[in-house]
Amino acid sequence: MSEVRILYRAQSMKILSIETSCDDTGISIVEFVDKQITILSNIVNTQTIHSGYGGVFPAMAKREHIKNIPDVYAEACEMAKVSKDDPKIDAIAVTVGPGLEPSLWVGITFAIELSKKLNVPIIPVNHMEGHLLSSLLPNYEFNKKINLRDLPEHAISLLVSGGHTQLITIENSKYKIIGTTVDDAVGEAFDKVARMLGLTYPGGPAVSKLAEQGRILPKQNSSPTFPRPMLHSKDFNLSFSGLKTAILYFIRDNPIKNEDDKIAIAKEFEDAAIEVIVKKTIRAISETGSTHLLLGGGVAANKYLQSELEIAGKENNFEIYYPVKEITSDNALMIAIAGYFNNKPTKDYDTLKANGNLKL
Repeated sequence: MSEVRILYRAQSMKILSIETSCDDTGISIVEFVDKQITILSNIVNTQTIHSGYGGVFPAMAKREHIKNIPDVYAEACEMAKVSKDDPKIDAIAVTVGPGLEPSLWVGITFAIELSKKLNVPIIPVNHMEGHLLSSLLPNYEFNKKINLRDLPEHAISLLVSGGHTQLITIENSKYKIIGTTVDDAVGEAFDKVARMLGLTYPGGPAVSKLAEQGRILPKQNSSPTFPRPMLHSKDFNLSFSGLKTAILYFIRDNPIKNEDDKIAIAKEFEDAAIEVIVKKTIRAISETGSTHLLLGGGVAANKYLQSELEIAGKENNFEIYYPVKEITSDNALMIAIAGYFNNKPTKDYDTLKANGNLKL
């Protein structure tokens, strides 16, 4: 389990935020006044160079970030109608981890150079904390004051992404991890299954699209059945490696002949993965007495996961906060929100570099 981290909230500040933890170069400029947020800009450049490789190459991602980040910064300043030489900000929030170290290095280095130039402090932000707090934004509009949701006193956060699958308790503005994947993250499993099915990267949306078709079609007698790893374990941990391996062996013994075979495999995989996640989440809420579920991460946009959680919420009497679709994948806006709620500015650049892969 992680040690307890405590959240704070500043009263008012204007933050420029930077996100480069993987293959998305993101910069946002946001103004906060108490519980209100005004989004002035939020720019994301997604690298397409990795699509032919079935995954992200760290060295290649670093090179693309270095090339892209000056243009993304200029575009974010232009959209916010501020000068890139003096955007008149109070602080810079930057992702310091977890993530790909070469990618993180680009964002941290850019933040340090900008901090020195503008003489403003840096707020180091945990990438997963950004996903956790992203669901506090109820809608996505530019240049309008938006009331942020209050952080519930008793809640569970479910973070589901390409790099992480975590269950986290939130108690009176304190949170700690109570469950995590012991191997592959669920988003990683989606991408690996997509590769087995011959789908393009990133594979999660493509697998889900096939699975959705499978729920419309009548069930076939030959439809596969895959395991639900750790479904009945007494802890809140999860595992997706065994599920992925079961699919690998199934395809080896039952070669894919047509699109219907792909649909059947995709549906059963998604059914298995989501069933485990939802049941673990329900048990975490039940055992902790939580009243809310905060959903975050790229897989939070999965329609089947959302529909199953909606059913669970009605049956078990808990409310769900979803992140708006525009900030489910990696972005700088969620880093700004996390920087605002966990405001610990610094100009200790050496420590910032040393902690450049901070883990929640």
